[in-house]
Amino acid sequence: MPSGSACSRRMLGVALGIGVLLALVGCTATEDCVAPQELVSQLLQRLGGSVSLEEAANPSVLLAMNLAGGDSEGPIHKWLLQEIKEEVVRRAQKDMTSGQVALHVLALLSSCQDPQRVHALEQTLDLIRVLQQKTDEEMAKLEADGIPKTSLYSVSLDTLALCLAEAGGAQGPSVALAKQVLSPESHLSVDTRAMVALALACVYDYVELHDVRDLLREALFTVSNGFLDEQEKRNGMIGNIYSMGLALQALEATRKFYAPRQWDCAQAFSVVSAHDYQQPTAIAQVLPALVGRSYLDVAGLDCAATKDTSPNRQLPLSPVLGTHGIPRAPIQVHYSITNTLQGKHFHYSTSVTVPSGSTLLRVMEVAAEENPEAFSFQTEQTSWGAYVTSIHGLAASTEDRTYWQFLSAGDALEEGVSTYKPHAGEHIQAVFSTY
Repeated sequence: MPSGSACSRRMLGVALGIGVLLALVGCTATEDCVAPQELVSQLLQRLGGSVSLEEAANPSVLLAMNLAGGDSEGPIHKWLLQEIKEEVVRRAQKDMTSGQVALHVLALLSSCQDPQRVHALEQTLDLIRVLQQKTDEEMAKLEADGIPKTSLYSVSLDTLALCLAEAGGAQGPSVALAKQVLSPESHLSVDTRAMVALALACVYDYVELHDVRDLLREALFTVSNGFLDEQEKRNGMIGNIYSMGLALQALEATRKFYAPRQWDCAQAFSVVSAHDYQQPTAIAQVLPALVGRSYLDVAGLDCAATKDTSPNRQLPLSPVLGTHGIPRAPIQVHYSITNTLQGKHFHYSTSVTVPSGSTLLRVMEVAAEENPEAFSFQTEQTSWGAYVTSIHGLAASTEDRTYWQFLSAGDALEEGVSTYKPHAGEHIQAVFSTY
């Protein structure tokens, strides 16, 4: 790693803005783990371009921008921060999952905001108290039924957020997560194991009980070495390309738990560099790792120069955000739903008109508005956006291993309904399927 003085000298001649960020990439990342400057620049631009005034603010985007050293006084950051504050005041206690609340806590911490005093809409909310309540509900169900209210991924996010906020309440969930990782019956996804590792790595530094520290250390050793083994066997890949971001963050944050073993981070970075990331959440998860950081760093960002925004001040909206104020030509999208799997079979088709650039979720909303009897649907929010749980009253079931699959021209969509943008004349099919 370059010395501080060498890094400072190198940065003296670099222009402000993106140039400073790219210089910082070389100063913060581990040796041989420096992402190509063009890649970081491109991903930052795509993240900024994904922000639209017409869609809900994505806390993952704000979190990644802050970790990558973006301009906290810029209009995109300000708009995202204000929207996120208003969103939690409106929805946190009512219909946000624990994981959603935790992700918003991380975004606020990375923006040098106090999540115990969130000011918006002339109200003040203690978001940590809300998170603790929802985490307690997750743990009560986990202890009673062996599964949490939502998912172990969410519980891991909850634990990480509580730990980074130094709010207490993280040790109990961390023990449960460590036991899940070490259980021979557990088959956790790469995303979940990575988030567990980030949470446990945080809690480990605060725990004083030796038996708990030993348990967390064993779990961290198991997860990190498992990732290293998989990377070696699969030429750099861990899970799939969309799980790489969190896996790289976890390996960055858990070095002391797999030492003296070395991580071939250059190999992993080459896999990421070769992929053309478009999905905002995927970019937001991989970007911190590309600058040598992880979600563990949100509480250590320099807040001295950050100006807190007045709770009642309206933030200026910039014309660069999304396509706000620019008329978009209408397009027609064909949409059909099909069930030949369960209960009474059905098939319905329609064509809806939406502005160009609209998401598939918007297409579904218009279809449901025009014909609610046929096209009504329900979703739940995840870190990747809206997940469709039910269409036409037919709900997906983990017990039956059923779900709603979305296809275009017979091929499964690689993006979720809240990010995929159909083109004019495209036929989107929702088919009730098994996995």
